[in-house]
Amino acid sequence: MLSAARRIARGFSFIALAGWAINAPAQEVAPDVLVKDVTLEVVDIVRKDRDIQAGDRKKIIDLVETKVLPHFDFNGMTGLALGPHWPKANAEQKKQLTYEFRTLLVRTYASAISAYRDQKFDFRPLRLKPTDTDVTVQVRVMQSGAQPISIDYGMEKTAGGWKVYDVIVGGVSLVANYRTEFGNQVRDAGIDGLIKSIAAKNRSNAALSSAEKK
Repeated sequence: MLSAARRIARGFSFIALAGWAINAPAQEVAPDVLVKDVTLEVVDIVRKDRDIQAGDRKKIIDLVETKVLPHFDFNGMTGLALGPHWPKANAEQKKQLTYEFRTLLVRTYASAISAYRDQKFDFRPLRLKPTDTDVTVQVRVMQSGAQPISIDYGMEKTAGGWKVYDVIVGGVSLVANYRTEFGNQVRDAGIDGLIKSIAAKNRSNAALSSAEKK
């Protein structure tokens, strides 16, 4: 289970991308510059929004859904998380896996975003060559009285702009972390069993969110 600090840091990975849709096309801006500009802009919004500060789940999820998701390659991330099992899945299974994995991450990071408490950021410069199509953008989350937490974004340049395909928090890869978990579940219950397991977790998270509103 992730520590609270790492859950918050992973939430920042979404905050850092949450306003991309309102900026210039991603391919026109260097990835590190884009992450920095948008992080500062969105954090400012979070600080001023009393509903988000109060933990309004719907508002936070809407933020993630409308501003973040277009800039993550969830199909690619799901494929990487499944590893050698991905080619074995049929088209419908891949569709369901991607949908459930996407839902799982949205709700996980929505919880982390609601936990933001004025942490500071150290944005590391990126030496980007004109021919680069795969880069790592580095950010450090500075916390009072605690060691900084590193967030590294694995990003690929596509026809639709720069897309995130992995997030590494404190040296732990999101994709690799889920690959181990998903691999174990596939071995025990097959691909359909994995789909059912993720779907059940998503229903549980949704029910918990609903209960918290009451």
